[in-house]
Amino acid sequence: MPGKLTDGWNLGGVEVGNRVVLAPLAGIGNWFVRLQAKRHGAGLVVSEMVSSFAVHYGNERTCRELLRIHPDEHPVSMQLFGHDPDVMASAAEAVAAAGADLIDINMGCPVPKVCKTGAGAALIENPDRAVALARAAARGSGLPVTVKLRPGRRPGERGGVALAHRLVEEAGVAGVCIHPRHASQRHRGSPDYDLARGLVEALPVPVLISGGLHTAEKAHIAYERTGAAAVLLARGSLGNPWLFEHVLGTRGDEPERDEILAELGWVIDCAIDHMGADRAGRYLRKFYPWYVERLGGGKPLQAALQTAPTLEDVRALLAPALAVG
Repeated sequence: MPGKLTDGWNLGGVEVGNRVVLAPLAGIGNWFVRLQAKRHGAGLVVSEMVSSFAVHYGNERTCRELLRIHPDEHPVSMQLFGHDPDVMASAAEAVAAAGADLIDINMGCPVPKVCKTGAGAALIENPDRAVALARAAARGSGLPVTVKLRPGRRPGERGGVALAHRLVEEAGVAGVCIHPRHASQRHRGSPDYDLARGLVEALPVPVLISGGLHTAEKAHIAYERTGAAAVLLARGSLGNPWLFEHVLGTRGDEPERDEILAELGWVIDCAIDHMGADRAGRYLRKFYPWYVERLGGGKPLQAALQTAPTLEDVRALLAPALAVG
């Protein structure tokens, strides 16, 4: 079993400072969300799921925004999804050129619009293609490749477990992240930690654990019960980057109101840098509920933020504490 969560470790030749990782967050995990996690202690950060086809065909917004890497967020893994090995190789080459340290391939996303293309969790039922994709990503990038998996698409299935073995043995992946719920469960139900532990004990590469780790207590339970190399924090860290510190044991108290508001102010500034004020104003509406919940602002503040015409109006609603720094 690995040591403490604060211990450093090696993933495919990449040195990672501790065993607490920001999970890929679809539609959210851009450079500043990853940088925020790093600021609060994450040893490794993973990008949101990026289409290999969008990268391969040079989609302007994808390449400008989703492949953007901040110099302070290393080590960083970029997660790609797709179904075509040649396209995956091309996209992986571009990701490496953008400065990624590792590539992760999503083979567990249960969303129908992803699966119907043959990507995500659909790859569990097409193991030959899954192995070809992992090989292609390594060939195109020259970087270590990891894969995020589910045990299967439906309860009782173990295709993902069998695929994990093939990915290690035939594609040489550097690590496997297992979300031990079946794809049909999405984020519901109890994770199968016994299944995860079996995979940890059977595979010769690091196995990371994901799914339902919303609190420091749950992260520690998953780590201890599975013997995984690292834990991935996902939705529990949204609006709560202090969760990384709590899991690592570097902080015991909860943030004060001024600290929460200052963090939200930092997010607003980064969003403007990332996409300009107009688009940032719309994009940030998904962020406000996470912070308002922690602030205890209730429905009136939430409604006001969601309907604020400009970010200047948002700042006015959150002032004066937002002006810290």
